Amino acid sequence: MAINMHMGLAQKQTQKLVMTQAYQQAIKLLQLNHMELAAAIEQELMENPALEESSDGGEEITSEAEDRMVDELRHIEADAAEQSNGIEGSTDRKDLERLLERFESTQLEPGPAGSSGQDELPPIETNLRSSENLAQHLLHQLGMTFCTEEERHAAVVIVYNLDRNGYLELSLEAVAEEAGVDLDAAEGAKEIVQGLDPVGCGSVDHVEALRVQAKRAWPEDPTFDRILLHHLEDLEARAYHVIAKSIGQDVEDVVEYHKMIQELSPRPGLPYADEQDHYVSPDVEVVKKGDSWQILQNDDGLPHLHMNAYYRQIVDAKGSSKEDLKYVKERLEAAEFLIRSIYKRQRTIHKVVECIIERQQEFFDHGPEHLKPMVLREIADQIGVHESTVSRVTSGKYMQCPQGLFELKYFFNAGIARNVGGDLAGEAVKLKIRKLVSDEDPKNPLSDNELVDLLAREDITIARRTVAKYREAMGILTSTKRKRLF
Repeated sequence: MAINMHMGLAQKQTQKLVMTQAYQQAIKLLQLNHMELAAAIEQELMENPALEESSDGGEEITSEAEDRMVDELRHIEADAAEQSNGIEGSTDRKDLERLLERFESTQLEPGPAGSSGQDELPPIETNLRSSENLAQHLLHQLGMTFCTEEERHAAVVIVYNLDRNGYLELSLEAVAEEAGVDLDAAEGAKEIVQGLDPVGCGSVDHVEALRVQAKRAWPEDPTFDRILLHHLEDLEARAYHVIAKSIGQDVEDVVEYHKMIQELSPRPGLPYADEQDHYVSPDVEVVKKGDSWQILQNDDGLPHLHMNAYYRQIVDAKGSSKEDLKYVKERLEAAEFLIRSIYKRQRTIHKVVECIIERQQEFFDHGPEHLKPMVLREIADQIGVHESTVSRVTSGKYMQCPQGLFELKYFFNAGIARNVGGDLAGEAVKLKIRKLVSDEDPKNPLSDNELVDLLAREDITIARRTVAKYREAMGILTSTKRKRLF
């Protein structure tokens, strides 16, 4: 049989996301809280000589000025896209002139609802970090891991969307969409992240994290998976005889399995969470003026940036070398990107808070017990961004309002069904559980089943396991441990 082999040229068009350094920097800026952003700007001021801090406090931005800024940003992005099709590294003097003009018109001003002038930066001790965080730890390992480019892109998205416990906050479909890859690549990326140290990060909950760790530690024993999938509640209740009967083993063997499972970590990312005592500076304040709620964006400690005048002299000078012009262009582009990223970050936070106020009116008017169910996807669709963008914006960002100081993530909760009226948010149900426990008889505390019955009287349908999960999350002990004998 003859085999026909030949060489030839063919064109193929594919869509691919390039995870550039600038893109990763934009993601990082979006994740920073207020104090971390102030520290990042201060660091950039020290490293980039093209940036300078204005000596005056700047002016509060008006709606007309904001519209001009948005139009200018669109022109900047269009010009940047057009220039990226040309020869990389071009240092044409006319290009630099246009870059300087853009830079001079996009100086950083207070946010869309800016409220303050120039204040001193927060004390440096509030921004110190003793060790790398979870994302840094995982990305370092990812850089040394063999995988496809598609899996690497999806893995980066996963790493940047882990909560403090190491759980993945996005669906795999959302990961694939943001990374620009198919679902198979996203699934492969999840397995890669789960295999990094600490093992189990990237799981959706504690059950999956434990299953991943058990499979890694004891790959040839399927009994762990059966116990973790079907008998976690029995383990908690020490109902070893129930488990033994189900899996067909002796009670002594089940006890040994329990001891081994206790060596695993249900929250693998927690050791890398920042547990330092540090001050929280709210990113926004929500105040009521008349019949409406208004957003005041916190710009305390954020310097007002502008271009170093010396760079204009270099461009205007006739004898400037290509090397000088290239260096100027690199510094100006870095400075311009920083300003655009900061402004977009502030606008996105402002839009998200607007949506929260719109959807949680009863919370702001009557308190946390009236918190409604809300998910990231709803806000993402409303403001026209990806779900992961809302996740980053709401993590580590705080809102000051008449009800107290809340992380923006607090307002996103799954719904608990009610027989009458609208669904309640999980946080609202937690408050009801806390109140029931605080009002109980200390000598005869309420069991989880009794809490379920009491909530049912308020038309709240909830499983006993969910009550136990909420109780544990609030640090409330079981009824036997809460009981007072005298």
